[in-house]
Amino acid sequence: MRSSWIKFAAISAASVMLLAACGSTASSSSSSTSSSTTKVQGGVAYFAEQPLSPPTYIFPLMNGANESNVNLYEFDNLMFRNLYFFGKNGKAEINYSQSLADAPVYSNGDKTVTIQLKGWKWSNGETVDARDLVFWMNLLEANKTQWFDYVPGYFPDNVVSYKATGPLTFVMQLNKAYSPSWFTYNELSQLVPLPLAWDKTSASAPTPSATDPNAPDLTTAGAQAVYKFLNTASTSLSTYATNPLWQVVDGPWRLTSFTTEGKAVFVPNTKYSGSPKPTLSEFVELPFTSDSSEFNVLSSGKSISYGYLPVSDLPQKSRVASEGYSFAPWQIFGFNYMPINYNNPTVGPIFKQLYVRQALQELVDQSQWVTTFLKGYGTPSYSPVPTVPPNPFDDAVSTTVQYPYSPTNAKKLLTSHGWKMVNGVMTCVTSGSGANECGTGIKSGQTMNFNLKYISGLNSATEEMTAFQSAALQAGVKINLSEAPFAGVISYSAACTPSQAACSWEMANWGGGWSYSPDYYPSGETLFAAGASSNDGSYSSNEANTLIAATLTSSGTQAQAALDAYQNYMAKQLPVIYQPDTDVQLSEIASNLHGATPQSPYEYITPEDWYFTK
Repeated sequence: MRSSWIKFAAISAASVMLLAACGSTASSSSSSTSSSTTKVQGGVAYFAEQPLSPPTYIFPLMNGANESNVNLYEFDNLMFRNLYFFGKNGKAEINYSQSLADAPVYSNGDKTVTIQLKGWKWSNGETVDARDLVFWMNLLEANKTQWFDYVPGYFPDNVVSYKATGPLTFVMQLNKAYSPSWFTYNELSQLVPLPLAWDKTSASAPTPSATDPNAPDLTTAGAQAVYKFLNTASTSLSTYATNPLWQVVDGPWRLTSFTTEGKAVFVPNTKYSGSPKPTLSEFVELPFTSDSSEFNVLSSGKSISYGYLPVSDLPQKSRVASEGYSFAPWQIFGFNYMPINYNNPTVGPIFKQLYVRQALQELVDQSQWVTTFLKGYGTPSYSPVPTVPPNPFDDAVSTTVQYPYSPTNAKKLLTSHGWKMVNGVMTCVTSGSGANECGTGIKSGQTMNFNLKYISGLNSATEEMTAFQSAALQAGVKINLSEAPFAGVISYSAACTPSQAACSWEMANWGGGWSYSPDYYPSGETLFAAGASSNDGSYSSNEANTLIAATLTSSGTQAQAALDAYQNYMAKQLPVIYQPDTDVQLSEIASNLHGATPQSPYEYITPEDWYFTK
């Protein structure tokens, strides 16, 4: 439960593909410019992964170190479906027609939730039923601190009990009344039925039946052992396509080949119960290590059916069009930011000072970055509530710059709070907690010297971070830059306690910020509530906690008022350093590939909708 906004590296980017065995077939060629609309049955579609952002985890109960939209919505979701599917004709809303269950029914003063499943099938012939939801809940309850979306006091803590009252009926009792819209969008969105074929603690263990009273997941210790087994299996990337566990699917696709570099080959799941059924005979995801290599393959008109145009190559858009591609910017419902580590034992006390965060924010020239580095395909982020795509949630504060770019003013903020420029770097000369002093926990002689790790392989990110570093120097703030692949940045910047060795990180930028999924309402419990698993920087504010809590229970006309109070506070308090959000991808789609647009505002890809024409 909580407002899940998943980290993603997806900006308009790109990458060097490991293209061994990626030759296209005639039916999948992206260079066709035929105007015919005759639908082709079959064909192979090639999807370009973002640079250095391959899938890295297959088990749906994902931990914070592996949480990403790449894993969730461009990989797992093809095989294993959440209970409810979000995104409908490009709109940010729930899609019951493609969901495993009908709309939930709330009763008992909104404290009882009844879910009726549709009876879809697993690929092994078993029914996706209420026992599979019990299995998910048992694993989640026993291993909740491992779940990236866990926030103490929220889901599943706010569920008093749950049970299967019939083969396809699942009932939850809540600890109090919640807004049905919020609970559906941010709590039930997290439910993922799991096949009982996974309810084991070793590969050789037998599979329990739905009525087995000794099934491993029915005890806490057993559920923890099951999770350990499945998590270990999920870390063995080389066995993804051969491990029998991952061949039991309820989604439209089944994995037949996977390399540790990230090349994934899918074929249709012939037992898929949903609609539409896949038309393609094969769907292939291709890994890259730089945007320039992806562009080289894309611009040759070969091997890529659904790719992207790097921002730096926008002047080549007409050239790509001549190779048979249609340009389709892809906007995601999210915002972009750089987390800062409040629990770092050295610089954490510095970040806890609002004036410091204000100074850092004034070093980010958002409008200029959009114009220069993103070539106009981006939007400034001023709060955690997105302003694009158009939605009913943002307010005037979220659409207005709160701390305009000004290295001069940033410098004044620091010097007025006990800092002095020494050898080009701001140094604390007046320690203490007074109004004109450095602040609590900051020692005399400490310097404004920070390490920032950002995503590699993304030209626009490099340009932005270099500009940030340059502006910071003008204010006496030294930013030491280093690069790492997407997965390396998100694992590096995980939440920590001051005593942990891993808490040495200071600032991070994985390139794409946060998108609202699998919690789709833009409240802040997942990202900014104290103790939230995805609260990477360990931000903590009693006022923020109170405002966040109000967004979960307010209904009617009070719902937007509560959300406004939350977003306005976060815009002013700067729990993170906001930076421009981009069109998640400047997609280039083969002109003979149809069904790929409109693109999901939640970054789902649905190749079961795709088909070629000739």
